[in-house]
Amino acid sequence: MNITSNIEELIAQINHASTPETLIAIITTIGSSNTQNLTVINALIASLSHHHPTVRTVTVDALVKLGNSTIKPLIDAYKASGDQGLQAHIIQALAQIGSSDALNLLAEVVGTAVANHCQGNVRRIAVRGLGKIALNSPDAEVIGLVQEKLIWALLNPEDWGLRYAAVVSLQAILTPEAQVALQTAIAQEADNVVRSRIALALESGKADK
Repeated sequence: MNITSNIEELIAQINHASTPETLIAIITTIGSSNTQNLTVINALIASLSHHHPTVRTVTVDALVKLGNSTIKPLIDAYKASGDQGLQAHIIQALAQIGSSDALNLLAEVVGTAVANHCQGNVRRIAVRGLGKIALNSPDAEVIGLVQEKLIWALLNPEDWGLRYAAVVSLQAILTPEAQVALQTAIAQEADNVVRSRIALALESGKADK
């Protein structure tokens, strides 16, 4: 399918697909197309609200494959929507792409007060996304901003899953500041699972020296 020359037909197929399987095939094709067409990307983002879970999963994968061209539309869609399900899938896509352009949104999500289980999961995904941003970025300022948020997530929240995710991300970047934060955290961490993961991260840091 020529994505560029068949935009209107493609959008019609997305909007009127008769079965989830048909829609999944269309979305998979788009994901492999390298398209930067905003209309197509927005149609993909709308599919994140589809009732079929596999459609949503395949759509996230397609958006991630399309990469940087999807970041601004994803951020705009997140800000425009009050649907927590849609927002969760948007954060999942942005976290997997790992672009510093999404840093502010992911950091904002990490700092959001948790009202339900879904929001807790989204915060953990955002923390992992911040870690990926730090790994992908050569910019010391970006790494510093990510590190600051990860250390906050490690030392402050009541959500043990968020603290665990912060440990994993801090281990990946493992700056001297991250090591100090992990040492501070292990002395105060009450959860055995998180404390064991911190110990593993600190041992990994010793092995890398």
